Amino acid sequence: MTDLKVIDTDVLIIGGGTAGCYAARELSKSGKFRILIAEKAGIKRSGCLAAGVNALNAYITSGHTPEDYVRYAQNDAAGIARGDLLLSMSCRLNEVTAELEKMGLVILKDEQGQYVSRGWRNIKINGENIKPLLASAAIRAPGVTVLEHTNLTDLVTVKHDGRTRVAGAVGFSVEENIFYQIRAKAVLIATGGAAGLYRPNNPGFSRHKMWYSPFNTGAGYAMGLRAGAELTTLEMRFIALRCKDTIAPTGTIAQGVGASQINSAGEVYEKRYGLTTSQRLYGTVAENEQGRGPCYLKTSGISEQQEQELYRAYLNMAPGQTLKWIEQNRGPAQSDVEIEGTEPYIVGGHTASGFWIDDRRRTTVAGLYAAGDVAGGCPQKYVTGCLAEAAIAAEAIAEDFGNNQTVLPPSDDEAQALIEQYRRYLNNQESVYTVEDLEDAMQKIMDQYAGGISTGYRYNAAGLLEAQKRIDALGSLVETLRADCMLELLHIAELKERLTVCRALLAHLKFRHETRWHCFAENTDHPHQETKWELYVNSRLGADGSIEMITRPLVAMGEHYEHQN
Repeated sequence: MTDLKVIDTDVLIIGGGTAGCYAARELSKSGKFRILIAEKAGIKRSGCLAAGVNALNAYITSGHTPEDYVRYAQNDAAGIARGDLLLSMSCRLNEVTAELEKMGLVILKDEQGQYVSRGWRNIKINGENIKPLLASAAIRAPGVTVLEHTNLTDLVTVKHDGRTRVAGAVGFSVEENIFYQIRAKAVLIATGGAAGLYRPNNPGFSRHKMWYSPFNTGAGYAMGLRAGAELTTLEMRFIALRCKDTIAPTGTIAQGVGASQINSAGEVYEKRYGLTTSQRLYGTVAENEQGRGPCYLKTSGISEQQEQELYRAYLNMAPGQTLKWIEQNRGPAQSDVEIEGTEPYIVGGHTASGFWIDDRRRTTVAGLYAAGDVAGGCPQKYVTGCLAEAAIAAEAIAEDFGNNQTVLPPSDDEAQALIEQYRRYLNNQESVYTVEDLEDAMQKIMDQYAGGISTGYRYNAAGLLEAQKRIDALGSLVETLRADCMLELLHIAELKERLTVCRALLAHLKFRHETRWHCFAENTDHPHQETKWELYVNSRLGADGSIEMITRPLVAMGEHYEHQN
C-alpha cells in the first residue's frame, strides 16, 4: 500500500544541485518563506558537482569586465546567446565566488594573496568538497527543509486571469512507498540538463562513465514542456572534448600547461579549424576522419612539477584520469593525452539550451522560475554562473511574492490524475521489455539518426524524421512497463523524461536550416551558416501533444526583455 502525503510550502525548489542549494540559501535571508528543496538523491553528493571541480571557469579577473565575458560567450555561441542574461549573470560572478570562499571553499592564491588564474576567465580551486559545502549552507539556512530521495515528475497548474500558473508538483519517494503532492506559491526548476539521450563513448558496464552527470535526465525540461513552458535553442547541443576512455575534462591540461591539440604526425591542428568550443571538437573529428588521428593534447616534455599539478588537479574532480596515468606508469610528461568527443548532451550551463526566461529568470509560465543548467539563453555560465542565476531567481521570487500576488490553490484532481499514472506502472502486468531495453533502443536511434558519435555528429532531415517515428514508438512501449518497487518507478520516470527531451530536440534540429555550430549541430542538408537564422529557435507543447516551433529575435547586451506572450 502506498501512502499519499500532501505538503504545503511557499517556495518549492526542484533539484538540490548547484543552483538549487544556492537559491534556497539566498531566499532564506529574508526570513519570510517556507522553502522546500526536493532532491531525488542525497543532497550532499548530488548533481554535477558531486565529484568536485578544480577550477571556477567563470570569473572576471583583474583588467577585465563583465562586458568582456558577455562578448566571449556570445562569440563562442556564434551570436545565439541572450546578451541581457549574460550581462546580469556576469556582473555577479565575483560576488558569488566570494560567497563560496566564505563557505569554506579553498581558492588558490599567489604570494600577493591574489587568486591564481588559469587564463583570463578562470581561477584555480581545491574543489573536491564544493558540493558538500553548498549543501550544508542550504541545510543550515533558516526556513529551508530538504526532502531527499524524492523524485518529482510533473508540475501542477491552475488557471488564473486567463493564464496558466504553477501551483506545485507531484512525485514519489525513491526509498519508501510514499506519493507526494506538494502545494507551493512559486516553483524554481533547478534540475540540471540532460544526459543519456545518445549512445555514450563507453559500452556496457562502463556506459555511465561519461562527462555529464548520468542522473541528469532532462526532468526539468520535460515537466516544463508538459506544463506549457517555452524552451529555447535545444539544437545547440553540447559535445565535450575529453580525455579518451576516462572522459575527464581537457581544459585542465590545455589551460593548465598550455597544451596544444596535435594529430598523429605531431602537427598542431587547432588553429586550422578555429578556437571556439565547438571548433576545437570539430577539428579533432575532422583530423580523425581524414586519417590523421589519433589526436592528442601535447603534454610530453612538461616539467615534473607540472605533471604533479595535473595529478592533483584531476584527483579533485576526475580521479580516473590520475589513476590511469599511475596504472600505466606513464604520466603526461612521458606521453601525450589522447582526446575524443563525447556523445551530445543538452546543457544550458555550456550552451544556450533550456527554458526561455526573462532577465529575472522567470519562465513563460506564471510562478515558474529556472536557474542553472536547465535555464537557456546564457551559455558558458559554469558553476559560478549557475550560482549567479540562482541568486537572481531568488530575488525575483521574493519580489514577486512581496507584491501580494493572489495565488489560487492547485487542483487536487490534476494531482490525483498524475499520481494515478504511478499506480498504473506499479500495477501493470509483467512487460516484455525492461527500462534498460528501451533506453538502449533510444540511444541507438539518436546515435544513428540524430547526429551521434557513430555519424561524426552529422544528421539530415530524412534521418531526423526516422528518429521521430522510432522515438514516438518507444513512447508507446513505455506505457507497458511494470515497476516492482519505487526505484524501478524512478527508472521509468527517467526514461519518459529522456524520451520527451528527445522529441523536443529532434524538432529543434529539424527546424534550424543551417550549420551554425560544427558538430554541435552539423546539418548536412544545410552545411553553412545563414544570416537569416540569427534568431532563437524555441518550442512548446501544442494542444494535440505535438512540438510547436517558434522563433524569437535576438536580445542584445544592454536591452531589457520581458515575456509578452
